[in-house]
Amino acid sequence: MPLKISLKPGEKFAINGAVIANGDRRTSLVLQNKASILRERDILQAEEANTPVRRIYFPIMMMYLDEENFEQYFAEFQMRLSEFTDAVQLPEVIAVCMDIHKDVANQNYYAALKTCQNLFVFEEQLLAS
Repeated sequence: MPLKISLKPGEKFAINGAVIANGDRRTSLVLQNKASILRERDILQAEEANTPVRRIYFPIMMMYLDEENFEQYFAEFQMRLSEFTDAVQLPEVIAVCMDIHKDVANQNYYAALKTCQNLFVFEEQLLAS
């Protein structure tokens, strides 16, 4: 099933790891086959992976965009998720982490990223306390 995305002027996105920038006009693209695509707002730079949840998000994102180095990113993901669940121990957060792990195990990386983004708010509240 084709995927249609609308892009703002100058908006960047990644398709299978290649970063592409839209021109100076609003544009729509239709992807006719399966591809790993992330909008600029969903892309995390390595130096931005500076909190526990962001350290979980980053290797998931890399597994999604860079399949060639899957094993390296998967090992990091497992370590970071384990560290986080050991530290947090709240049942509702553990349930979200289990959903993330299930999505990664089923190679549903985009779904795992979206679920992981739900933990950003929790983490911000926890760190603010």
